[in-house]
Amino acid sequence: MKQLYIVDYWVPFPQSEYGGVVNVIADDDSEAFELLAKEEQLNTDYTHLIMPNVIKAQRLNLSGEYQSGIIDAFIT
Repeated sequence: MKQLYIVDYWVPFPQSEYGGVVNVIADDDSEAFELLAKEEQLNTDYTHLIMPNVIKAQRLNLSGEYQSGIIDAFIT
């Protein structure tokens, strides 16, 4: 079953002044990490901080058919 992960943005101040949130649909923590780590528009200098935030992320179970991927991002 797919889940919607609501992940706090992992890039620390001052590179990210106020943080942010990234919403991603994935089957599990590993897939969520992979999707976030390979996204070119997100700062990849802090890839080592992604997984702890994925683990702490709020998750919502999705019913129906959804494709894995990043669906929305608000970052500063």
